[in-house]
Amino acid sequence: MRAIVHLDLDAFFAAVEQLDDPGLRGRPVIVGGTSGRGVVCAASYEARRYGVRSAMPTAEARRRCPDGVFLPPRFPRYSELSRAVFAVYRRYTPLVEPLSLDEAFLDVTRSRALHGDPESIARKVKSEVREGTGLTVSAGVADCKMAAKIASDLGKPDGLVAVPPGTTAAFLAPLPVSRLWGVGRVTEQALRVLGVTTIGELARFPEQVLVERFGSQGAHMRALAAGDDPRPVVPDEEAHSIGAEDTFERDLSGEEALLPTLLDQSVRVARRLREAGLRGRVVTLKVKYGDFTMVTRRTTLPRATDDAGEIYRSIRADLARASPERAVRLTGVTVSGFSAEEEPPAQLDLLGTPGASPPGRVGANAKRDALNAALDALADRYGEASVRPATLVERAPETLRPAIQWPKRGGKG
Repeated sequence: MRAIVHLDLDAFFAAVEQLDDPGLRGRPVIVGGTSGRGVVCAASYEARRYGVRSAMPTAEARRRCPDGVFLPPRFPRYSELSRAVFAVYRRYTPLVEPLSLDEAFLDVTRSRALHGDPESIARKVKSEVREGTGLTVSAGVADCKMAAKIASDLGKPDGLVAVPPGTTAAFLAPLPVSRLWGVGRVTEQALRVLGVTTIGELARFPEQVLVERFGSQGAHMRALAAGDDPRPVVPDEEAHSIGAEDTFERDLSGEEALLPTLLDQSVRVARRLREAGLRGRVVTLKVKYGDFTMVTRRTTLPRATDDAGEIYRSIRADLARASPERAVRLTGVTVSGFSAEEEPPAQLDLLGTPGASPPGRVGANAKRDALNAALDALADRYGEASVRPATLVERAPETLRPAIQWPKRGGKG
């Protein structure tokens, strides 16, 4: 029998802010874009009592919680604590599937002989996370991923809910169908028309009718409702892309207005690529206009890169093909198409200077890599805003509101 643990840090971003500033503890803390067009990334449980939730427009959050503490996100700090928490997870099993900075599945099926039963493992993990970081994590234990995820949600905050082996279907039966993966508002309403409101009712509903109404999704939903979820925990799935995007406080138009933001996004993406040890060939520009229509422009480079200058030159050329004269609400820069190995340089170093650069990195490339390494070292020590392109020096740090664009992984289970 499999043993799956789902772990989810409680109100992670907001909890980190309360951890680092004790004066915020017990107060409603909302982390996200602080402009009129910003959105909430995380809300403390004190803020949730006012109806504030993730993905809510900041303006709505301010209306509901006028006395809340609104803070911009500090992604480097969140990433630092996330690494510490995941290090705890990997002490108990190598089968750790990250879903985001604050959420993961663990397969502890073969960890029982060393660490005890699954529920004991979850308790130990929770204790070590609290002692090591000061953060709380909710846990769900079950024999499949879906049930473990639902169990941890039911136990929030700082809870532990274990579903005994063989009881998954009974555990799910009384819960609303909206708890199932893939059942959103539209699907939920369609199921209500059929008289299905609970997971147990869905599990007993004729499969043929569900397939006629929802296609293959109908059979999949019914299987999940019966507790049939064989999906494995996939450890450390490789990143598919790395990107950054910003929503402007007011619409911008024209290359002159948009290029500084695109340069800043290129710098941020390049740094994240180097942190992950990745180079990519596919550079994508995303532009969302004031009327919420969106276009993307993609360029495939002749060789993989992690350099901001190369990324920005590609993005600048793409911008000319994206109607920059229109009112623009949001821009984003993404790099994908990662190379498994270093690609050979276009030109060999005729001098063959030994030890001058890493294998395959010669001439101008070696100088560029050395410069990037020096910039990264300064940013690590003094903060990402300490060294920036001259054209960005006059930009106020608070105007840079990166959306959550950490390395994208595969689907959530």
